[in-house]
Amino acid sequence: MGHQYAKTMFTEAVRRLQQQRGSRLQYERMAKSGASHDELRPPEREFIGSRDSFYMASVNPDGWPYIQHRGGPVGFLKVVDSKTLAFADYAGNQQYISMGNFATNDRVSLFLMSYPEQARLKIIGHALVVATGADPELDAAVRVPGYRATVERIVKIHIIAFDWNCSQHITPRYTLQEFEQAAEAAPTASAT
Repeated sequence: MGHQYAKTMFTEAVRRLQQQRGSRLQYERMAKSGASHDELRPPEREFIGSRDSFYMASVNPDGWPYIQHRGGPVGFLKVVDSKTLAFADYAGNQQYISMGNFATNDRVSLFLMSYPEQARLKIIGHALVVATGADPELDAAVRVPGYRATVERIVKIHIIAFDWNCSQHITPRYTLQEFEQAAEAAPTASAT
């Protein structure tokens, strides 16, 4: 079967550079490995469900990449099934760059980070913009109870492949809530 992310992303130019820099053999083994990394397993599902933000890249008709931060309540990026993600696209600054890019090129790349865990997950796929109300089941799937932001549309992503990236150079960072939870869980010094 082979590693779908490596097969997709390691183009001829990439393989040539890997060969020149001495990493080609390692990545050739990765590309041929039995794990396809095109269907989400429990570790990916759990990681995705615990995120409150991610970065999303799209490409405009002139070939320029655009990266946008997407945020919401923990778990707003939903796993619909083993090959599909979806999220409610909340009202924002009304530039519509990503949505405009998807109108001409549906390729998308997501970058999900956990700074405390020093972990990152890269996902590539095809995006489909769905009008709210067009698919009531999908509307219900992306709804976050109690979150009052206005949903303008839904973005559904068919996963082509994913890959976990190494933790090297990820500096641990914590949200205020994570810091407070850690402080509460820490043992207190007892006076003797």
